[in-house]
Amino acid sequence: MEQSQRAYAGFWMRFIASVIDGVLLGVVNIIILIPFLGLVGITAAARASDVDMESEGAGLMIALLSTYFVSMLAVVIAGWLYFALMESSARGATLGKMALGLRVTTLNGDRIGFGRATGRYFGKAVSSILLIGYIMAAFTRQKQALHDIMAGCLVTRT
Repeated sequence: MEQSQRAYAGFWMRFIASVIDGVLLGVVNIIILIPFLGLVGITAAARASDVDMESEGAGLMIALLSTYFVSMLAVVIAGWLYFALMESSARGATLGKMALGLRVTTLNGDRIGFGRATGRYFGKAVSSILLIGYIMAAFTRQKQALHDIMAGCLVTRT
């Protein structure tokens, strides 16, 4: 499709798609976190019967911190794979974007690859600074957020 014929996804459509994806990922993240938190409880209970109370506090803190780190790493990996795999797929969209008829493409309107989708996902960390990168989508000619510009992508309506 020629660039002049493309309908770009505006800020509010992208925001709603993001909310849908956030809810879906939230459910998945809870499913990921509950087993880890349960494991900490089991580990702490097992250690409590084997160690004195002073060293138990340090052991519990280490277990909590390591569980938190592993859990957050799992959440980041789940989000990255969800966005990168879905946006580089033949549909070119996450479930939230599909629900609103949106698609992520290259500047030429082609399907993006996994590497570009990965760059776009991690570029959202920069866009998140005071949300300025996201707000840019309301004001740029092609409705691009900062992470879209960084990755050379467009979000279009199908």
